[in-house]
Amino acid sequence: MVWMTVVLGLVILLLAGDALVKGAVNLSLRVGVPALIVSLTIVAFGTSAPELLISVKAALDGVPGIALGNVVGSNTANVLLVLGIPGMLAVMHTAEHDTRKSYVIMLGATVLFIALAFRGVFDQIAGLGLLAALALLLGDAVRESRAHRRAGKDAAEEQIEGADPQMRGWKIGLYLALGLAGLPLGADLLVDSATVIAQRFGVSDTVIGLTLVAVGTSLPELATTVMAALRRQADVALGNVIGSNMFNLLAIIGIASIIAPLGVDAAFLRFDLWVMLASSLLLIPFVFLRQNIGRVWGILLTILYIVYVVIVLLS
Repeated sequence: MVWMTVVLGLVILLLAGDALVKGAVNLSLRVGVPALIVSLTIVAFGTSAPELLISVKAALDGVPGIALGNVVGSNTANVLLVLGIPGMLAVMHTAEHDTRKSYVIMLGATVLFIALAFRGVFDQIAGLGLLAALALLLGDAVRESRAHRRAGKDAAEEQIEGADPQMRGWKIGLYLALGLAGLPLGADLLVDSATVIAQRFGVSDTVIGLTLVAVGTSLPELATTVMAALRRQADVALGNVIGSNMFNLLAIIGIASIIAPLGVDAAFLRFDLWVMLASSLLLIPFVFLRQNIGRVWGILLTILYIVYVVIVLLS
């Protein structure tokens, strides 16, 4: 029964997150918020809302291992699994996209996160530091986008995920209500059932966060990338992974640690944080050497993830 509750919690979280994005995007555009700001903030926050609610719920419940494991495990899964499995299905032509700047920023966010972790706790000071870095990142993105627009390089400002100019007011309200009600419900179900599973199998909440919860919250990205690969349209997957990892580190833990302190399990400092950093460094050939992600790379990345999960479960 507890496994069914996990699945139910994940489904509610994913559907509620999607509903919140649609409602918030269309409400913001309706009241005159610029599309650029909507895409950089509301869409980004909305698509990460399930992970955020899980981390906040876990922090308030005193199970920081699930909160931190969710983010660290998701970042590792994003690189090894979300790029690995689609790479086995079809070549992803990542060489056609310049992601060097965003990749360097992601590495900087990863190093900052690891440095703060060695303080032993993500408290309000650490949270403010992470959110300050996020604010600088968003500010730079706004400045760069405006510069491109003035140069006539980007005319697709209104093409935003979830935007529907014809959506009626009652439907916007319904999406917002479903999202705001469903997210905490799904987070409650998932965190509570994950804690029960950890106790039943005698493993730590950190292990559950790094594996079950992390893979669960990475499933939407994986499903989207797999379908795009099958349609030969997965070329932007690398940029999406880089952006998601940055947001996980800076926004989710930044907000969660301000709400409640997150103690850092020693296992993170010994192993998991370094695996997350190493998996990020594996992207160097795709970012700087313009390698495409083909079948060999896909198999290698997927095997590395399986080995990592086995080590976590057996440790």
